Amino acid sequence: MSDQHLSGYGLRRALIAGIQRVIAQRDEINRINVFPVADGDTGTNMASTLSAVLQGMREPRLACAGEVMQRVATEAIDSARGNSGAILAQFFQGAAEALAACPRLTPAALAEAASRGSSLARTAMAEPCEGTILTVIQTFANEMRIQAEAGARDFRGCFDRALECSREALLHTRLQLPALRSAGVVDAGAQGFVNLLEGISEYLERGSVVLSGVIPEEFSAAGVDTAPGSAGPGGCRYCTECTVSAENVDRTALKADLLALPLSSLVITGTRDKVRLHAHLDNPLLLFEAAARFGTVSRERVDDLRLPAQPANPRRQPVVIVTDSGGDIPAEAMDRLNIHLVPVRLMIAGRDYIDRVSISTHEFYHAMRTNPTPPRTSQPPPGDFRRMFDYLLSHHERVIEVSLARALSGTLQSAERAAARTDSGRVTVFDTCSVSAGQGLLAIWAAEAAQAGLNAPRILDGLARMRSRTMVYAVVRDIQYAVRGGRAPRLALTLTRLLRFSLTLKIRPNGRLGLMGGLWGGKLLPARFARQVVRQLDPTRRYRVIVGHCDCAGDAGRVYDTLLASGRVIDRVWVVEIGVGIGAHAGPGSLVIGVQDYEPPSP
Repeated sequence: MSDQHLSGYGLRRALIAGIQRVIAQRDEINRINVFPVADGDTGTNMASTLSAVLQGMREPRLACAGEVMQRVATEAIDSARGNSGAILAQFFQGAAEALAACPRLTPAALAEAASRGSSLARTAMAEPCEGTILTVIQTFANEMRIQAEAGARDFRGCFDRALECSREALLHTRLQLPALRSAGVVDAGAQGFVNLLEGISEYLERGSVVLSGVIPEEFSAAGVDTAPGSAGPGGCRYCTECTVSAENVDRTALKADLLALPLSSLVITGTRDKVRLHAHLDNPLLLFEAAARFGTVSRERVDDLRLPAQPANPRRQPVVIVTDSGGDIPAEAMDRLNIHLVPVRLMIAGRDYIDRVSISTHEFYHAMRTNPTPPRTSQPPPGDFRRMFDYLLSHHERVIEVSLARALSGTLQSAERAAARTDSGRVTVFDTCSVSAGQGLLAIWAAEAAQAGLNAPRILDGLARMRSRTMVYAVVRDIQYAVRGGRAPRLALTLTRLLRFSLTLKIRPNGRLGLMGGLWGGKLLPARFARQVVRQLDPTRRYRVIVGHCDCAGDAGRVYDTLLASGRVIDRVWVVEIGVGIGAHAGPGSLVIGVQDYEPPSP
């Protein structure tokens, strides 16, 4: 760096210093995050976005300032997370456009880049708001322009004066927005931007940067996105993001279509051929479908904003329970027991979906019946688990993930990889050796134990004991879906249709499915299946039951009635629609019964 300019090499190192400062301050930024949503994730969003930028700048070595900023913008747009990350990405894009092939950064060039970046950042917001990161960015740009127009040539001096003005604007944000004034804090996104400037300023002062050498694990390429938070403006449930790619995305028409949806906090960033969308809404599929009319949709991400941002007493319940959507749990129990869900991914006809978020179970079974290509399921990536774990660990001492059987899916291994990167072993992944209703019953038991105040070791001991007392039975009406998916031999389809019987299955102790036999009957099949399960139950024991159906609620009702009339002692019975864990293999018309030899958790 000379007194008058910053080379491409110097800009790269200055940005590294600024990014490292934001990452180091992410917890403090999260703490003060109350606007527009008090979800405690702005620091994580900014750190995640900037960490992707940091990775992109490492190789190859970039020669000029314009090239450095173009790489920064590209990486930021591809990896933008949340409002703050999206605004930063659009700021960088504007700066990159202004610099173009500029070999070095002078005060005048930086003033032009900052002004263009500030302008583009505002256009990204459907409803720009003062007292936020937008205000501080504009303050920085205005001060740089004032000095450049006055003929200032001292790069470091100009930057530091603009930084000081930005700090003053940051302090003023607490007076501009009621939410900030009430909480007595400054805007979290604006604080993150000032942290970025402060890191750059430190590099300009020292002429060197202390390279950490390692991007924090939670922001690695396979790492985490952002933390869930509280319900968004207007009560919208989901924070939804995706990327739209095309030769020329019509952003004006795209924005008009999106604004017609019931959403809030809309941010549109990107370039002519790649646009990143961020919005809060109740039905993420609406956003994805609208985006698909303008190009190829990718990098879909959905966070549930219903999770409480700051519990009244976050340590009141030391242990919290997480499970994946391979388990089937009644919605009533999920809400009452504060069970958190990481959804399975699936692909239908070449399109990706998030189980129970961007596709309902009813839509899933309709697709199975009408689409000749069988659906393909995949475990949640480690980042999905890590995002959930990081959030919950900020409010609870321990997390227990009650997982789909290791023998049936890679979901458990994905959760284990995420757990291995958490703080001090505070996350434990428990193999239920089960699926669907059995996994659901174990998750319910664990959540009841957590609410009763049991610590993590006692809950895990109880789960190990209850695992052997939890059984899952299933009847498959039409094995064609398993054959189409390559999960059953074609000969089995021929035999079952020739003999007109339905296969009955049971989860073995090792977590694998085993064949029980077969049952005949059409309308009588549900009652016969229920009686077959009843014969496995000890009349002197007390049971809990989940009855699951694959888009056949009437049959589930007949199973329910038969169980209640059986004379067995049933503590509670729930009826649920089965998700993709079994549904993708068994197909519509199948039935599941999960039975647990119930023992209440003892405080």
